[in-house]
Parts: sequence; C-alpha cells; structure tokens
Amino acid sequence: MENANTLKFSIRLLHRRHVVCFLLTILVSLSSNAQQYDIAILNGRVMDPETNLDTIRNVGVLDGKIALITEESISGKETIDATGHVVCPNFIDTHGHNVITPFGQKLHLRNGVTTPLELEMGVLPVDSWYDSWEGKAQTNYGAASGLQGAREMVLNPEYKTINGATLNDFQFAGDTHFSKAVVQEVATDDQVKKILDLVEEGLKQGGLGVGYTPGYMEFSARSEEGIGAQKLAGKYGRFVAMHGRFSGQQPPKDGLLGTLQQLGAASAYGGGLIVQHLTAQTLGETKEALDLIDAALEKGIPIVAEIYAYTFGQTMVAADYLKPDNYQYSMGRDYGDIVEIATQKPLTKERYEELVKNNPFQLVTFENATQEDLYMALAHPSTIIASDSAPYTVMSDKSTAYDWDTPYEAVAGHPRGAGTNARILRLVREETLMPLMLAISKMTYMPAKYLEENGVAQMANKDRIQVGMDADITIFNPETVKDNATPNASALPSTGIPYVIVNGIIVVKDSKVLEGVYPGQAIRNRVIN
Repeated sequence: MENANTLKFSIRLLHRRHVVCFLLTILVSLSSNAQQYDIAILNGRVMDPETNLDTIRNVGVLDGKIALITEESISGKETIDATGHVVCPNFIDTHGHNVITPFGQKLHLRNGVTTPLELEMGVLPVDSWYDSWEGKAQTNYGAASGLQGAREMVLNPEYKTINGATLNDFQFAGDTHFSKAVVQEVATDDQVKKILDLVEEGLKQGGLGVGYTPGYMEFSARSEEGIGAQKLAGKYGRFVAMHGRFSGQQPPKDGLLGTLQQLGAASAYGGGLIVQHLTAQTLGETKEALDLIDAALEKGIPIVAEIYAYTFGQTMVAADYLKPDNYQYSMGRDYGDIVEIATQKPLTKERYEELVKNNPFQLVTFENATQEDLYMALAHPSTIIASDSAPYTVMSDKSTAYDWDTPYEAVAGHPRGAGTNARILRLVREETLMPLMLAISKMTYMPAKYLEENGVAQMANKDRIQVGMDADITIFNPETVKDNATPNASALPSTGIPYVIVNGIIVVKDSKVLEGVYPGQAIRNRVIN
C-alpha cells in the first residue's frame, strides 16, 4: 500500500512539473511577444555560416546586439519585412583604402559592407588615425600599422601625414611633402631599425597587424624589413597583411616567389599572414600558390589568401610591377592593358613614359589575372574575398572624392570600390560560382574568424547571426542583388541590398544611405603603454 501511495505521489509530482514547464514555456513565449525590440527583422532567410543555420526566422535587435532569433512573432520600434531576402552577418572588407572618406563609406554601405579595414597599406601614426575618425563613421573602421608610412617618416624627415593614412597622402591636397624616397631608397641598417621601431609603436597604439607592401618597393625594401615585420607579428600575436614583392608568372621574379618570401618568415617567427589580392601577383601560378598555402595551413601556419573579384587592378602608374620588363614580359600584358583613370583612355608607350616622368602617382587600372584563374581562386574553399577599394577621382577637377554627397556619376576609379560584394553574389546566382553559404562565409565569418585568431579580439562578437552577437547585419535579395559599377561608371552603387545595420542602427534603409547617422565603432587592439 505504501508503494502504491508513493507511486501516486510521484505521478502527481511529475504532472505538476509538466504543468510548470508548460507554464514557463507560455511565459517565455508571452515575454518574447511582449518585448519590443529596437528593430524587428521579420520572415527573412537567416544564414549564419558558423552554425550553418539557413532557415526562415525573425530576428530581434536590442541595444546594439542580436537579442532573439525565433519562429515566434515579434515586434519592434522599427520593423523590416525581409520576406524573400537573406539576413546574414555584415560583410567585412579586409582590404579597403577608402575607409575614412565619407564618400567611400557610403559606397561600402551600399555594397553591404559595415566593416572596411585598411590592412595592406596600414596607417601611421595609428593613434592619430583612429582619433581623427571617432564619432564620425557610418561604418566600423580599423587599420594595421603601416611599414610603408614608417619608411617615409624615416627616409623623408619633411613628410607630414594628413591623418596617418599613407595612401590618402598620395592623393589628397595638403602640405604632406611626400617624396619618392619610400619606393626608391634602400634603408641603412640604422634606418631599418627605426622603421621597425615605428611599426612596433603602431602595434602598441592598437594597430591590428602590420601592413607591408614590398610590391611597391621591389628595388628598395630590404628583406630584413619583411622579416622584421613578421617577427613583430609573432611577438604580439598579430599578422602581416602583404602585397607581395613580385607580380608575374615568369622567372626570376614571379608572384609565387614573392609569396614564398614572406611565408618563410611566418613559418620561422610566427604570426599570421594575409596574402592580399593573390591572383594579381601569381596570375597563371595561382593554383600552385593556393596548394602551397593549403599545405602551410595543414602544418599550422596561420596564412590566408585574399582575392578580389576582378581581372584588373588599380595602382599608381609608376608601380614597379608595371615597368615594361615586368608587365610585358612576366605578366604577359602590354601598354594598352593599362588605362588612365582620369581620362579612361588606354596608355601608349609614349603616354606611359610621360606619366612616369611627370606624374608618377597618377592612378591607372591594369589587367592582370585571367577569368579562369580568378574564378578558381574565388571559389577555393580557404580563400576570403575583399575589394582593394581606393579613393575615387572627381572628373571635373581631378580632385579626390571625399564629400558624402559627391554624385556617384561624377567620379572615376575602379568598380571594385562600389561593386565587389554584390558582384560575388551575382556570380553565385548567374554562374553558380560557389554555394551561397560559402560566398557569404568568405565575406563574413571566415575573415572575422581569421582576425579573431590572430589578435583582433573584437571579432569574436562579430559576423555571426547568433544571440548576443553585435548587430552588424546585411539584408539582400538573392534574386536581384547586382553590382552596377563598370569601368566607365565605376561608382554606381550596388542594388538588391536594401538594408544594412551597423551596431544595431539602421544606416541603409530602402537602399538609401541615411545621412548624419554615425554608429561606426573602431576595430582596434588594446593599447599597450
């Protein structure tokens, strides 16, 4: 009898627990329904590359974070109907030179990018660059410590940077006293030490890694500079973002050799290595370069190849790799494959020589990799995607496009500054370039994870559509997303990306960038005193 009573009591207790659980479920459901979020994104195809979530959900954003992902109904102060659209992490651009111009940020946002980073060229001084943009950014922003800027400071004592962004000093008017020393002069042992000391100071000021561009200093940058950069990356647990020393596919200075040079330093001294715009350096050797990188990855060397989505690049006309003995011989191109951006005319031998002599920093575009090699590299499982966006030129007066309200049609440049990410998504749709989830991952989670594992702690909270993560979100229509920028209309913004959210704030609404909205935050490492 006692056992029977015990059994009855246990059944009643179990029943009560079921009731309690049921009531708690109802309360949680009522709570989620009652909670009003800052933004409610409804009925979108939520895609998260880290977890492989790919399903229809509602997303609640509160206080700058993703607060809820649910099948239940939710409401918000602002509501976005994402029916027929993908809701994914924001796009990261690990290779942007248009990071701190209002016009450049506007183009990034129209392309779904909320976090452009100046890693290749870097900046110096790092602290003044970050300070100059605080509270003024529509996107997140970050930069590496720039070895090229350090070279100019050491080799040209009269150099005065505008705000630390070395590339902008090439182009913006101002008393910068920029010289050719940085690309022409070989440093002494003492000067190399001073250069690396400045780079290290930039890392201590919060630089994300080291920007290293021997491709612009082929005949001047000593190997000790690249080795020293990698030593610093190893010392501080960071990375080197490298434009390889050589571009081409013929001995003795092929792009594969340039990749090997820095990979050797990374294997010896540690630190990560981002090989930027790989196809532009390795051309027909790209498959071999990717095989090499994958083999290094298997041995635990943190290396990643970055690819942009075009067969032509942008640079200054006096770049070492455009010299006839390299561009014609090793890259297999001719003068006519170089186009002067200010006039949109192909160069002749005579015009090339005139520009190199009188206007060596004149911007040009130039053909490099074949479409076959490019598409293979874009779809390769371990590569990431970035733009290498550069400031645009205002056609009417040849000034650099800076102001937010600069007309899209009034400028010239490389279309990658306006179209890279939408172009990838269009190629996924039209040419089955790769699975959609992989394409999204290459522009979001994969670069974020790489940066997180190589010293950038902030990235642990970004580029995931998961509860508790930063609400940096891109919403696009997979059936209509399209890059519109072309060589002759190079800043036409992408379409099919109607909403972009930065740190929980809508910055692009109905495909229009909202003026005067500045939620962008610095992506910066801890300052070391």
